[in-house]
Amino acid sequence: MGKKAIIPSGMEPLYRDWRMSPGLECSGFVFLTGFNGIRLDGTLSADPSEQIWDAFIQVQMVLQEGGLTFGDVVEVTSYHVGLRHHLEQFKSIWAQFVREPYPAWTAIEVAGFASDSVVIELRVVAHRSG
Repeated sequence: MGKKAIIPSGMEPLYRDWRMSPGLECSGFVFLTGFNGIRLDGTLSADPSEQIWDAFIQVQMVLQEGGLTFGDVVEVTSYHVGLRHHLEQFKSIWAQFVREPYPAWTAIEVAGFASDSVVIELRVVAHRSG
């Protein structure tokens, strides 16, 4: 099976300017670009909860564009600056999106990201059922 880019409306600059697919489907798996709390309009909240929420919303946009849901997610790796300071906030937001059976999840503390003040980035893999 070939590869297919998944590009929701508003994410075309990722594909065009950064030369990366927001989502890439291959053999039933969908691999998402890492999404952080920077909104599509380029703004970033100082509130970690809002950043986490915004990252999940962007993941949801890619999944929906690909005809998938969070129920199709099989693995998530979350990268955090200040993990211990916002882990409970992350878990609360996570619980609003993930579905049983829950995906595998690894949380990693990092020193920082390419953009200042970002506290979260999500790496997500989904699998198309049937």
